[in-house]
Amino acid sequence: MKKLTIGGTQVPAIGLGTWHMGDNAATRSQEINAIKAGIDAGAKVIDTAEMYGNGRSEALVGEAIRDFNRDDLFIIDKVLPSNASKAKLETSLDRSLKLVGTDHFDLYLYHWRGAIPLEETISTLRAMQEKGKINHWGVSNFDLPDMQELLALSGGDQVAANEDLYNIGSRGVEYSLLPWQRERKIPFIAYTPVGAGDEQGRLTTNKTVREIAAAHQVSPWQLILAWAIRDGNTLAIPQSGDPKHAAANVAAANITLSSAELAKIDEVFPKPTSKQPLDVR
Repeated sequence: MKKLTIGGTQVPAIGLGTWHMGDNAATRSQEINAIKAGIDAGAKVIDTAEMYGNGRSEALVGEAIRDFNRDDLFIIDKVLPSNASKAKLETSLDRSLKLVGTDHFDLYLYHWRGAIPLEETISTLRAMQEKGKINHWGVSNFDLPDMQELLALSGGDQVAANEDLYNIGSRGVEYSLLPWQRERKIPFIAYTPVGAGDEQGRLTTNKTVREIAAAHQVSPWQLILAWAIRDGNTLAIPQSGDPKHAAANVAAANITLSSAELAKIDEVFPKPTSKQPLDVR
C-alpha cells in the first residue's frame, strides 16, 4: 500500500473525505458505516471541516470513530477564513474538537484565504500547536504565489501540507505548484480526486481509463485514484457514503501504474503546458 509522510507521521496515500456527509438523516447510518469500512480497509486519514454541513460532518466523524483507537487515526480539520483570526480561531477549533470528540487534531488547515492577514492566522495556528490542540498546521486552496508568501513569513516553513483540487481532468497544479512543493518536501492533499458530478462521469467512462482499469482488474474510480497518488508525495481523500465503495477506494493505494500506462493517460488528459487558474470547488 502506497504511503507518504505528513508532519512526521506515515499514512496510507488514500484517506477518507467527508464533504457533503452528515447532511441527510436518512443516510447517516450508512455514511458512518462507510467511514468505519474505510478504516477497516486500512485508511488512517479522515478529512473534515467546520464548513461541511456547519459541523454536521464533524459530528458524523466523531460518531464513526468512537470505537477505534484514536492513536491509530490521523484526523484533519479546517478553519473557515472568517474564524481564522487571533480573536476567533481557538473558539472555532475548540468547537470542532468537541464535535469530533478528540482533544487534538493531527493536522489543522486554513481552509482558504480570506480577509484576515496571513501572518496573523499562521501565528495563531502555531500558538494552537504549542498548546497541544493541533499536532501540525497547513493550508488549503493555496496556489503557488500564496505558498511563496506563506514561506516568507516567520514560521511559515513549518507548513505541513497544502490541500487543493486535483484529478486527471484538472491537472493545473502540475505546472508549477506541485513541482515547487516536491522540491520543498511539502506534502500535497488532493480533494475531489475522482471528479464530481458530470466531470466524474466523463473521467470514469473514458475509454483509456476503462481499458487500463480492466487490465488491473480494478474499477475506473480505483484507477483514477491510483493515478492521483502516483508521485509518492500526494494524499488523496475521496468521499463515499457507501461502505463497499469506501473500502475499494482505500484499496486503490495498492495499484501501481507503469510508465506506459501513465503515458497513455497523458495522451487523453494532457499535462498543463501553461499556468492555469487554481481549480476551486
